Formats: sequence, C-alpha cells, structure tokens
Amino acid sequence: MKRRAFLLALPACVAPAWGRSTPAPHLPRIAAVPGGVARVDLGPAATAPQAMVEGRRALVVRDQAGWIALVGIGLQAKAGTTVPVQVIDAAGGREIALRVRPKQYATQHLKVAPKHVQLSTEDLARHEREREHLLTVLQHWSEAPPSTLRLRMPAPGKRSSSFGLRRVFNGEARNPHSGMDIAAPIGTPVIAANRGDVIDTGDYFFNGRTVIVDHGQGFLTLYCHLDEIGAATGARVGAGDAIGTVGASGRVTGPHLHFSVYLNATAVDPALFLPPVQAG
Repeated sequence: MKRRAFLLALPACVAPAWGRSTPAPHLPRIAAVPGGVARVDLGPAATAPQAMVEGRRALVVRDQAGWIALVGIGLQAKAGTTVPVQVIDAAGGREIALRVRPKQYATQHLKVAPKHVQLSTEDLARHEREREHLLTVLQHWSEAPPSTLRLRMPAPGKRSSSFGLRRVFNGEARNPHSGMDIAAPIGTPVIAANRGDVIDTGDYFFNGRTVIVDHGQGFLTLYCHLDEIGAATGARVGAGDAIGTVGASGRVTGPHLHFSVYLNATAVDPALFLPPVQAG
C-alpha cells in the first residue's frame, strides 16, 4: 500500500481548522498550546482512522460528518514548533504537522528549607519506583471511546489556576504543575468526573492516596492527595460516583484535591474539560 505524506503547517497567527472556540457539546474547549488540546480533522471515512503522536495512540471520535483526533500537547512543547501526527486509514498513511501556538504560564520563586526539596536516599528510591509504575499506568489504552469529553467538577471548592505553574525552589527549577488544585476541607467527597474504569489506586510519595480512572482511548483522570480511597482497582464507576475524600496525603502543605487530566499519556489543562467558572 502506497504511503502518502501530507503536511499542514500554518503560521502561528492563523487559527487552524481544528482550533474552533465553540466545539460540539461533548468535546473540550480547544487550545493548540503547550498543555492544551488540539483538534485534528481527519475527514470522513466508514471506519475510524488511527492517529499516533510520538509513538502513542491519540483519541479519535466522530464529530458531525467526519472523524477528528484530539491530541494532548505537552507542557514542554515550544511555541512555533510542530508536532507530527501520523494518520493511518483505509487509503494508507499520511502525516499532519500540528503547529503549537504560544501560551505563557506563571513562574513562582520560593525559598524553603532544604528538607522540603531534597529527598533522602530511601525516599528517592521509592519515588523512582513509583514514577516508573505511574508512567506505565498513564499509557493505558482501551479501545472504546468516551461518551463525552466534558467533565464534572470532582469536588466542590475554589479552583486554583496552578496548571502549568513553574516553580523554582531555592534557585532550582522543578517540573511545571501538571494538574489543577481544588481547595476543600479534609473529608469533602470526591466524585468521578466522568464514567469509566478505575485502573489504579495507591498511596504514593508525592501524590499521596490516588485514584486513576480510564474513560476510554487514553482519556484519563487522576485524583490525588486523598484522605480516603473509595473505589477499588478494576471497579466500573459512573459520572458522579463517590471515589474518595479530599485529604492532605503525600507531599503537600495542606488539604486539597489535585486533579489531573491526560490525553495520549500527556497532562493537559483540566479547565478545558470543566464547566467555565461563573462570574460573581
């Protein structure tokens, strides 16, 4: 079968076709920026094409008359660069070059006691073991697509704008924040933001007590720093089902829920999937 190559690279000032600001009700808000979600139009076909990004499957759903891929863009992506999306369908193969648009996240400089940023040999070894396990979990794939990519608020409370925040401790840069913090008292119920399967639970050094839910095709949600875990690995949960309570477990300074969303094993801004914050 002959392979076809197709490149689409638009100037950063031109909004791409997949960057609509008002997507269908079942889709997230689109933002082709670091930490955002890009819409890639794949065209009509009798069966769903496959889309690959950096060797990982991307979520593909039908929208109106055609198929689209929803691609998570990593926070490390540089504005103006392109991310190649490999598309495989009945006609063969093609490549779409997805251009990353600019977005600036805040940077916070903190001076803290060394014990808060320097791990002991034992803690570092534990973190490395857990990191490898979680990397495997985050690459989980299930074929059934999610019924919706809009999410419910997983807990009541004030949303932090901390996604993408770059922290510098004692002059040393740390990885940008990969989720949204929701301020709430210990014991506040935490619900599944969408229906899916619980694919991991555990008590981790940094994340504390954690639940990870698979909603289909690499669309995952993570709920961290829980006080209690209320769902078992392998359980099927519905949107709104209780899966735990807010806590302060793990490496935190106070109670809150850390909520993360992943597409194609890439952390993306949870705010794109949640109802907009109401003014006032």
